[in-house]
Amino acid sequence: MADPRISHIELDDTTILWRNADIEQERRIAIFDLIEDNLFKPLRAYEGGHEGPYHLHLSVRDGRLSMQVSDEKGAELETLVLGLARFRRPIREYFAICESYYQAIRKATAQEIETIDMARRGIHNDAAELLIERLDGKVETDHPTARRLFTLICVLHIRG
Repeated sequence: MADPRISHIELDDTTILWRNADIEQERRIAIFDLIEDNLFKPLRAYEGGHEGPYHLHLSVRDGRLSMQVSDEKGAELETLVLGLARFRRPIREYFAICESYYQAIRKATAQEIETIDMARRGIHNDAAELLIERLDGKVETDHPTARRLFTLICVLHIRG
């Protein structure tokens, strides 16, 4: 029976140089939410008879996102590679707004926090749409899955 979803996700920790407690919490939540509910159908693997669920290993190499897709037993099915040039600005904007948000939740009014959070969600939504566009023809996914994957892509870009 077809089950096109991610059942396990792993980030290449050698890619991540540093992360603070706030970013670590974002990573944990994104992974938990992603595993709980996602749509991820790598088209080549799916058409080749591998209908999921999938294990996904994310890493960044030479400015490219590597998405290694494996079956439940760990056998590699395919590796998808996406150039990240179009994501540089959304990643930079997302880091900046998240930093503002983390500072605001410590000392700002509820109204100020809500305003910053709305801006953060807007950047996140736009980046998720960009990811869906970049995965077109390679992976069928939905907006919530793309949002969570974008969060994890951002975590892979932390340089301290």
